[in-house]
Amino acid sequence: MKKPYLVGIAGGTASGKSTFCDKLVNTLEQLKVKPVHMDGYFKPKNERPYTEAFVTGKKYVDDNHPLTMDLDKLKIDVAALSHEDWDVIIIEGLLTLWDKALYETLDLKLFIDCKPDERIVRRIRRNMQKGLNFDDITNVYLDMVRYRHEEYVEPSKWRADLIINGSQSSEISMTIISEHIKRSIQ
Repeated sequence: MKKPYLVGIAGGTASGKSTFCDKLVNTLEQLKVKPVHMDGYFKPKNERPYTEAFVTGKKYVDDNHPLTMDLDKLKIDVAALSHEDWDVIIIEGLLTLWDKALYETLDLKLFIDCKPDERIVRRIRRNMQKGLNFDDITNVYLDMVRYRHEEYVEPSKWRADLIINGSQSSEISMTIISEHIKRSIQ
């Protein structure tokens, strides 16, 4: 059995990682593609780290810290999927390019880049649709998320093979990436 081609997609909160992943899966519809979403690997809330906000001193469950994710289980699951009949496995999440062991397994590394003001607006819209209120969403972002982005997510951008514009989806970039993947697995 051949080894599947592993694609990693990283980027900040609400940058368009999941949207790009879904479009890439659709573009590669003639192949056997398995998306793996890092959001499915959050540890139970009682096992996630709590962090005091740098400015306000308020305590939060720190969902943007590497210790909040069960990265070991993610790597075990990806390794198991690699022994199944998949042509392509796409792993998307905040820390996809941050974790060294996961990073080293990837054949193609993508980073979805988007300006912070656009990401916060998207995050507000998304989380309000989930029933959260404006103040809670913005307080968490201003107190924690933006700092963790600078600490863990933004530096991983420079590990990417390609940086994708998350503000404007480009059919050209999707075509180039999908064609590259198709050629690489043949």
